[in-house]
Amino acid sequence: MKTYAYARVSARDQNLVRQIEAFQTFGVDKKNIYSDKKSGKDFERKNYLRLLRKLKKGDLLVIKSIDRLGRNYKMITEEWRRITNEIEADILVLDMPLLDTRAKSDSLIGKFISDIVLQVLSFVAENERENIRARQAEGIALAKARGVRFGRPDSVYSQQFIDIVALYFQKKMPLRAALDAANMKKSLFYYHANKIIRGGKALKTTNVSHN
Repeated sequence: MKTYAYARVSARDQNLVRQIEAFQTFGVDKKNIYSDKKSGKDFERKNYLRLLRKLKKGDLLVIKSIDRLGRNYKMITEEWRRITNEIEADILVLDMPLLDTRAKSDSLIGKFISDIVLQVLSFVAENERENIRARQAEGIALAKARGVRFGRPDSVYSQQFIDIVALYFQKKMPLRAALDAANMKKSLFYYHANKIIRGGKALKTTNVSHN
């Protein structure tokens, strides 16, 4: 029997250290710790799939918390059953010692309690995620109401390009000359020129001479 551990965070700028330290404290060999920096929306995670190929009947998989397996109730419970019933490995959740399938043979009551805890925690994990998303949406709506802008910032155009656009729209410069001066293809020129016109910058340009 071998003991493995799996750590996961959702973004590349998040830290795996706390999970890995907990596994090493428990006694998991460093070479048997697998980790991913990827969303839990599905199981297409490189190191998680590597771990599953290693996991055999009688092995133990250690995770820090139940939501490291997946991000919703259905995913968590189905993956739990796949590991324990199909692979026939055991699972231990460090943050919830009641979730330890090694004790399932001790008594029917123990297995019953473990199943109930799994169901409840899986639901809580999904519910908390939905609450976070709702709070984020509310925060964004409030920020927009205060005038905060989201998305990519507007392009910053040089005065030279603004002048070229102004001359073109004032019919003082032919399209071909404008394209050559801006060193742009027609579609790109129109795209940025229209952004400038919508912003009123070129229309405000005065006394522009075409050399």
